Amino acid sequence: MIPVAQTITTSQEVVLTKPGKYEFSITKPGVELSISGSFRAAGSESKKVSIIIRHQAPHTIAKTKLHGVVSDKAFLSFWGKIQIDPECPDTNSFLTERILLLSPTARAEAVPELEILTDDVKCSHAASISSIPEEQLFYLMSRGLSRKKAEGLIVAGFLGVE
Repeated sequence: MIPVAQTITTSQEVVLTKPGKYEFSITKPGVELSISGSFRAAGSESKKVSIIIRHQAPHTIAKTKLHGVVSDKAFLSFWGKIQIDPECPDTNSFLTERILLLSPTARAEAVPELEILTDDVKCSHAASISSIPEEQLFYLMSRGLSRKKAEGLIVAGFLGVE
């Protein structure tokens, strides 16, 4: 699969809607990049999302948030890497990968990486794979919702869907 590569020279927001390989190179000082993506995998689907964020200029910011929901026997993979080149101080970059499993046969992986080649940066990553806590389902069901409707509301909130 050929990666979708973009050179970022102005502040912008990018919304990912399809699985695939993405590379973002921030090449101008002062640029802020926000990347988000929400993905679902169901049935026997296998979806992979790979992102590389390269800071190639000082004084840049990148915030990446990926959310996924996996059901049935599907598989979802998030792989993300933040790379901060030498001579790029005062860089801030954050990567978050969250996956929600809706069935015991659903599978997922979340792999965040950092490659920091300079000082004076703020950089972090987070990854989680979990199921819906029974307490959340119980609470909504005790308010008269069916289990399916309660699960649907939690998933919509998790993915940021209205």
